[in-house]
Amino acid sequence: MAEPRAAGPGAPEPGRPETLLERVKSVRALDLEVASRASIAVVVPLVVLVLLGRIDWAAYASFGAMTSLYGRSEPYRIRARTVSVAAVFLLVSVAAGLVMSVAEATLPALVLGLLLVITAGILLASTYGLFPGTPIFFVFAYLVCAQVPAPVDEMLPRLLVAVASAALAWLLTMSGWAFRRLAGDRFGDLFKELPRTPLLRPAAFRDVQVWLTILQNLVGVLLAGGLALFVGIGHPYWAVVSVVAVLPPPRAAHSISRAVHRIIGTALGVAVTALVLLPGPSVWVLIAVIAIGQFGAEILIGRHYGAALLFVTPLALTVAHLADPVAVPTLLVDRVAETALGGVVAVLIVLVARGLARQRSRRLGGQRPPLDA
Repeated sequence: MAEPRAAGPGAPEPGRPETLLERVKSVRALDLEVASRASIAVVVPLVVLVLLGRIDWAAYASFGAMTSLYGRSEPYRIRARTVSVAAVFLLVSVAAGLVMSVAEATLPALVLGLLLVITAGILLASTYGLFPGTPIFFVFAYLVCAQVPAPVDEMLPRLLVAVASAALAWLLTMSGWAFRRLAGDRFGDLFKELPRTPLLRPAAFRDVQVWLTILQNLVGVLLAGGLALFVGIGHPYWAVVSVVAVLPPPRAAHSISRAVHRIIGTALGVAVTALVLLPGPSVWVLIAVIAIGQFGAEILIGRHYGAALLFVTPLALTVAHLADPVAVPTLLVDRVAETALGGVVAVLIVLVARGLARQRSRRLGGQRPPLDA
């Protein structure tokens, strides 16, 4: 399946490199394309659930729709592999969470499942070059589905909702291939070549850096989750998700600024969410919030993490509220407190990792690693 090449008006001449302005236009077009697909992927299943009177199954549809967040800007032959791997493991995470919920699993069983999801998620991301390279969506899917009460006779229907949503997201994510083939040379400025080509690393499980990243995540979630339970704050999974969101993938820079952005961005995002949820809006308004949140997050996530959280936070809280309604003020306060807790734990791990890297560099006689503050 060959990748069509854009060559329409405004496209660079053969052999001439793209100018900065042309690259910006290309990125903007791709961002709009990705964001539109992601919004459609989550809205359509939610509308269907509302019409069926089962909006309480919104979480399963939303996590299946997260399939559309993978394969961004990848050539379609590679994207098919990336999106398929992501979809399968998202569904595995949803299924694992459902099993825990139906079985009313004990805390040790829930924690064991979480550790397995994190380990497998990082190994998969490292092997197939997934972006994002962290297990954030797999962990989020597992934890939410594990804490939403589910009767045993509804386990299969709820899982099928996630499967159907993931299938729709897969088709939407791959739909650009058909549009590009049909467009041909007529929309060269819009349909630029797809720049990201992730590397397949079958031996990633042998990489020490991959296992160090797994260790950092496991220690971080145990510490953050344990502290959240000890303090008695509700929704302890937000602290766990915050740690996983902040800690970088293997060989990426350990950045304190990402944790700071997450805490500040979440606090501001909670303020935005309060304006939406406190008036008690209709379910259609909530679906619109999810759509806008998905769209805005995809536009901003690669540019400024803190700004993206102005959309990510209302999106995540609205999905959580639809899945398991609680008092809105409690939900908002828990979100800020748990995010701050998880962010602090992640910063401590980042500082420890930096210190160990410096010591290793000095022992080897190498240069001091640069600080990414």
